[in-house]
Amino acid sequence: MTRLHGTALRVTIFIGEHDTVRHRPLYSEIVRRAHQAGLAGATVFRGIEGFGASSLIHTTRLLSLSEDLPVAIIIVDSQERVRAFLSQLDELVTEGLVILDEVEVIRYAGRQESKK
Repeated sequence: MTRLHGTALRVTIFIGEHDTVRHRPLYSEIVRRAHQAGLAGATVFRGIEGFGASSLIHTTRLLSLSEDLPVAIIIVDSQERVRAFLSQLDELVTEGLVILDEVEVIRYAGRQESKK
């Protein structure tokens, strides 16, 4: 298990939920590759409304249902590991936004398996 404490980098990737790569959801491929790269973790969040470089508003509001809601994938790990992963994001993310933030990790712990 990856130990993570103190200063780290957070990469946040903003894409559309229907963006694909090789007929798979792009967010799923990013998570799969982050896992393969041994990164500390990745989480996908589905947005309820937003717009980006295209200036088109995507929303879940009933009267203007969107076909492509915003999705954010957040990955946090050490600066070295995140920066090493950026080349894969560059290959995968052709439309969207990728940002980096320095963060401080206070606690990073997995669930304890129950003993029987």
